[in-house]
Amino acid sequence: MKKILITGANGMLANSVKERLSNHELTCTDVADLDITDEKAVLEFVRQLKPDYIVNCAAYTAVDKAEEAGEIVKKINSDGPGNLAKAAKAVDATLVHVSTDYVFDGDLDVQNAYKEENQTGPVTVYGITKLQGEEQVKANADKYYIFRTAWLYGEGNNFVRTMLKLGESREEISVVDDQHGSPTYAEDLANIIGQAIEKEIPYGVYHSTNEGFTTWYDFTKAIFEYAKVDCKVNPVSTEKYIEMMNIVQAKRPKNSQLSKEKLAKVGIQVPAWEDALKRYLVKEGKM
Repeated sequence: MKKILITGANGMLANSVKERLSNHELTCTDVADLDITDEKAVLEFVRQLKPDYIVNCAAYTAVDKAEEAGEIVKKINSDGPGNLAKAAKAVDATLVHVSTDYVFDGDLDVQNAYKEENQTGPVTVYGITKLQGEEQVKANADKYYIFRTAWLYGEGNNFVRTMLKLGESREEISVVDDQHGSPTYAEDLANIIGQAIEKEIPYGVYHSTNEGFTTWYDFTKAIFEYAKVDCKVNPVSTEKYIEMMNIVQAKRPKNSQLSKEKLAKVGIQVPAWEDALKRYLVKEGKM
């Protein structure tokens, strides 16, 4: 049994992580308990607790709002992981940090998937600060895992629930068909984290999404097919969607496909996104 600190403990991913790691001794904090942007407070808290692992699920994830939100985004996504990394090193703990496909520019040909060693090049405030967070972890922690994920859904508000609500109330909807990636069930990402801790895989950066690739359009069609929702789905380009909805968006990656080869090499197999979606819909009572 490990002693594990989980930050951002009320979020979607953290809820799944808490369930997956429930056989360990858990201390769970949110900002009211521990502000990860306060370096002194973090160090004091961690020194008192002396955890074996720190799992950082805290992040500023509102991609569009991040463009105008100012310094708070950097504090949470960059300084926070740095503070946790320093504290982890002080007590010889391992830091588990969750990052994102947005550390890449998303312009890689969609016939290919990003590998861990590919050149990063974020083009949004969210992506830039998340990459800074990765760099802070690498610079300040001796023992760490960085799990890059994408298209995450699970408990609470998420893309699948939104599409189901729309599909059940409209005859047709339009969904972008030129963004490629892997829908990722929070429970499966939590299981990757759990396996990494329990198998003590080599430290480093790992791409961690469900297996297989699709588009938001095809993902939506699968949601409706599995849940037996009678709603027509129309494919549109990102540019056309923004024009139709009359919205301002931070740039979305056209290619969010992350290769799981490195994860497989250390003995962690990840279920296909279709299998994950079916399990989620069953849990939601939609299948």
